[in-house]
Amino acid sequence: MGLALNPISSQTPLTVDEQEGLKIKGLATREELDQFEQQNIETALAGFLGQDVLLQDFLTEKFIKNLHFKMFNQVWKWAGEFRLSDKNIGVSWNLISTGIRDLLDDIRYWLNHETFSQDEIAIRLKHRLVSIHPFPNGNGRHSRLMADIMMEKIFKQAIFSWGALNLHSPLNGQKEYIKALKSADDGDYVSLLKFAKS
Repeated sequence: MGLALNPISSQTPLTVDEQEGLKIKGLATREELDQFEQQNIETALAGFLGQDVLLQDFLTEKFIKNLHFKMFNQVWKWAGEFRLSDKNIGVSWNLISTGIRDLLDDIRYWLNHETFSQDEIAIRLKHRLVSIHPFPNGNGRHSRLMADIMMEKIFKQAIFSWGALNLHSPLNGQKEYIKALKSADDGDYVSLLKFAKS
C-alpha cells in the first residue's frame, strides 16, 4: 500500500490483512499515520466531555470495544474489533474474550473488597488490558485512556499525566514507560504508578 508500517519498538507489527484495513490512502510515513490517529483520538476524547459513565457500563467488553472504535474508526476498518492473529505480545487471539472477562471480574472484586487504592486499580486495569493486547493496534493508547476514564468518570479523580511526555519518542519517556510495564509484568506496580503520576 505504499506506507512503510515498520513498528517502533513499543508497537506490535500488523499483518498484511490488518494493514489493508487502513482507510486513509496515500500516506507515506508512520508520522503521517500517527497524526491521523491522534486526530481521531482527540475526536473520541471530545465525545467524553460532560458525559457520565456508569460503572456497570464501563466494566463490559462492549465498552472496551466501543472505546477503541471511537479512537480509531476514522483510520482503521477493524477499529473496535478484537484481533484475529497472534502477536509477539498478548494472549492467543482466541483467548482475548476470556482474558477480558477475567480482568473485569477481578476489578469488580477489587472494588467490592477495597483490595487496592483507586489509582492502583486503574493502573492494574491499564496493565492487564495491554498485556491481553486485544486489538491489532493502539492497545497502549487505548489502555491508558481506559485508566483515565476510570479515574475521572468512575472515581471522580484527576486523570494520569503519563509522564506528560511523548511516548512514541525513544528520547521522551518511552524507555521509562516500557521499563515500568515490565516491572508490572513481575507484579510490581510501583514504577508504573509513579510514571503515570509524573
